[in-house]
Amino acid sequence: MAWVALIVGGLFEIGFTTCLRHVEGFRNIPWTLGFLGSVALSMGLLEVASRSIPMGTAYIVWGGIGALGTVIVGIAWYGEAASLPRLLLMLGIVACIAGLKLTAQS
Repeated sequence: MAWVALIVGGLFEIGFTTCLRHVEGFRNIPWTLGFLGSVALSMGLLEVASRSIPMGTAYIVWGGIGALGTVIVGIAWYGEAASLPRLLLMLGIVACIAGLKLTAQS
């Protein structure tokens, strides 16, 4: 269950970084509310997960999911570059996350 919370928390991290792009100095109320809700849920789920998963592992997996997902959103919706080096580095993040999950002792 802790891993599910951690993964969902990472997905909400993607949500808050995507919302952050649109808050316009926190004047755009709907996006600001989305940002605040997503950051609260993301951090709350990280805290729940860290009760069972070592904090270092939980944090790097949470951050990796958020970073990888944010890059994917940028490529898919905002026209950011999808160069071969960038895609290979993203694959490296996925490999590291999988390795940490496989070696975590909870």
